[in-house]
Amino acid sequence: RVRPLTCTETRRGDKQIVHSLGDGAVHVSAARHDATFGFSAVFDAGASQEAVFEGSGMRQLVELAIDGFSCTVFAFGQTGSGKTYTLMGPLAQSETHPASPALLGLMQRSFTCLLEHSRSRSSDLLLSASYLEIYNEQVRDLLSPGPPCALPLRWSKTRGFYVENQLRVEFESLEAVVSLLLQGSQRRRTSAHALNRHSSRSHALLTIHIRSRAVSAHPASGEGWGAQGSAWGCKHPTVGSACPSKQGTLCFVDLAGSERVKETGSSRELSVEANSINRSLLALGHCISLLAKPRGKRTHIPYRDSKLTRLLAHSLGGSGITLMVACISPSSRCLSETLSTLNYASHARRVTTRP
Repeated sequence: RVRPLTCTETRRGDKQIVHSLGDGAVHVSAARHDATFGFSAVFDAGASQEAVFEGSGMRQLVELAIDGFSCTVFAFGQTGSGKTYTLMGPLAQSETHPASPALLGLMQRSFTCLLEHSRSRSSDLLLSASYLEIYNEQVRDLLSPGPPCALPLRWSKTRGFYVENQLRVEFESLEAVVSLLLQGSQRRRTSAHALNRHSSRSHALLTIHIRSRAVSAHPASGEGWGAQGSAWGCKHPTVGSACPSKQGTLCFVDLAGSERVKETGSSRELSVEANSINRSLLALGHCISLLAKPRGKRTHIPYRDSKLTRLLAHSLGGSGITLMVACISPSSRCLSETLSTLNYASHARRVTTRP
């Protein structure tokens, strides 16, 4: 997704060097740089939030999560490139001052789609949410009461990497889940610097847990639902059978922006945060590069190099279904970061998982 030039960039006389060619192609044209990249879809500066939701495959991801798959969408790009706007919409929104419906991001549109399916399907859906951030390599719960405290990251053979003692909150309405999103987002670490007045200083992961129980009058063994399947007792004792359940997840990952400390003018604490962000993004890029190789030529995938890659291990190279939204600036001043993001996304496009 290519954001518009900002007022500052226009006043400064920055040139627009990124152009959408249609059919999923984007072209970068600048002095000594002329490159074309291909993706599943490309959205230019004029694309609406609705167009991004429908054209990115996000609706299908919601439906797959309801069907029991593990689905992830993550936004990646330079600081100030529009990642949080794409996922959430305007930063100024709150429960008392909601954003215009046209400006809502992938998250709120997905929640609406999920709850519409929940009301229309014959199966019962149990919905819950968890929300955490990774700040300076510490995992912190954004929904638990009190100041965010570090939580341990564990590994088990059955669950893979998981966060111990993370709070999971059940919800039944759009208002309730949007309230959780806004609550957690307001607790997330942000700061202002030369490139972005509201720069995210942490990676944030909001996970919607979807548990569905098929209502059936016939005994069911529960086979065929996958490794995460389990059985619930039926609501109606007269039916007399265990009802198989499917457990899917829909995880939204808002990555902190990659940044050059020299460009942002960061110092002291901001500089420490930037170095931590860049190290974790480098680890993520390394994992993606290795996963993009043919399976026979892969070496060990170093998921343990950062907490971000540990938590995304299942989404990147496991049995999940993953959508990556690469957000870029069209400004000539951001050329190197834009090319870096496009190369990163090109590697990611070659990664295959086994849902």
